[in-house]
Amino acid sequence: MASFWQNLLWHHGHFLGISWSVWKLLGWGGNLTFSSRFIVQWYATEKSRQVVVPVLFWWLSLLGSLLLLIYAFSKTDSVFIYAYLFPWVPYVRNLIIHYRHQKAHMDCPGCGEKIPPHANFCPQCGARAELAPQNIPK
Repeated sequence: MASFWQNLLWHHGHFLGISWSVWKLLGWGGNLTFSSRFIVQWYATEKSRQVVVPVLFWWLSLLGSLLLLIYAFSKTDSVFIYAYLFPWVPYVRNLIIHYRHQKAHMDCPGCGEKIPPHANFCPQCGARAELAPQNIPK
C-alpha cells in the first residue's frame, strides 16, 4: 500500500508525475485560482441561502484567467490563447460596477449604517435618507 501512494506522488521520479517548471507552476497556479472561485461562490450562496456572487469571485476569475493567458502565451497555442484572451473584460466590468455601486452608498443620519444609493429610508433604523449633493440624480 505504501508503494501505491509513493508511486502516485512520485511517479517516474517527478512529483505527481509532472515535469515541473516555472511555466508549469504558473499554469497550475492559474488553474487553482480560477477553480477556487467556485468554492467562494458556493460558500457565499450557502451562507446567505440565496444566489450570491461575491466580489472575490470576480477577482479570482480575473487573476486566474490572466495567469492562464500568460501560460497559454508561453505554450504558443492559439486555441488556448483565444480561450483566455477576452474573458477578463466582463470580470473587470463587474468589478467596476461593484465598486461604483459601493461608493454610491450613503451614511444614514440616524444610525450611521450604509444606505443603498436609491433608498429613501435606512433599512436598519427607518430614518429618512438625506440626499447628499453627489447622490442627487441628474
